[in-house]
Amino acid sequence: MSQLIIYTDGSSRGNPGPGGYGAILQWGSVVKEISQGYKHTTNNRMELMGVIVALESLTRTGLEIIIYTDSAYIVNSVEKKWVFGWEKKGYEGKKNPDLWARFLIQYRRQKIKFVWVKGHADNKYNNRCDVLATQAADSRQWLEDVGFV
Repeated sequence: MSQLIIYTDGSSRGNPGPGGYGAILQWGSVVKEISQGYKHTTNNRMELMGVIVALESLTRTGLEIIIYTDSAYIVNSVEKKWVFGWEKKGYEGKKNPDLWARFLIQYRRQKIKFVWVKGHADNKYNNRCDVLATQAADSRQWLEDVGFV
């Protein structure tokens, strides 16, 4: 199998509040799970962090990747090319500029297609990412989200 499949989800207990992300990377029969919690953050930041950390974990470039997420915020921002306009304008007036800049570095290293999935529905990997994200948010083994203002 030459295509990498990534599933991601983010969670925040309060918005802002403690949060976490979960990601699953699937390459053929190999499956890897990643998650982390943050002390004070937002849901959208955790949705983005799931995508970013999954992409940053890759050692190869030029991969064909499909990313499944229940975040319309991410899917629309990328697939409708809004984020590229935000970048040109220095992210003026936009939330999460630190994470969008970090995302674009990784995005440009790969061939990525985003697919929106309905959250809490029948996608087992999205549901598993939700479990990973909420467990991380509840873990109290948090990192500081230094970019959150």
